[in-house]
Amino acid sequence: MKEPSHEAALAAHGFDAFETGLLAVLRQFLLSHETPESQAWQRAYMVAAERWGEAIGLPAAQALMKLLRAVLDCRDGRFTFIDPFDIELRGTLTPDEAALLQMLHHMRRDQTPGAREAVAEVTGGKMDPHVIRAGLAFAQRFSAGQAAARPEAPRLRVVA
Repeated sequence: MKEPSHEAALAAHGFDAFETGLLAVLRQFLLSHETPESQAWQRAYMVAAERWGEAIGLPAAQALMKLLRAVLDCRDGRFTFIDPFDIELRGTLTPDEAALLQMLHHMRRDQTPGAREAVAEVTGGKMDPHVIRAGLAFAQRFSAGQAAARPEAPRLRVVA
């Protein structure tokens, strides 16, 4: 779980609402990893479906789980996190949680230099290809910031 003296405020990181919402799902998956009998992975999927609807929430949770699995494999299962049921610390992040969300933040915006730094922090400098591949797959499916920059495609309209 967490190391209490190394927490940072969630709001200080500048994550968007989607990224902030991922934190609750992430923590449930981590709780399930730490305590398999809790079956917290089920709550992770329920939280995601309630937050974004089944069409977005369930694929987001699945992609996040794949990324987390790659991260845990790369880090020999070590990842500090805050208990998802600790209401007092809900608005804070461990350095591990912050690094993972920062990595997704940069990847979702196609910010390569920031993403590289964040991947190095998440993986302990290993630049693990499984982590990178899972992160990029998540970012491609749930990108941020790029849609507004693209010119709108012409649309056909019915004129009466």
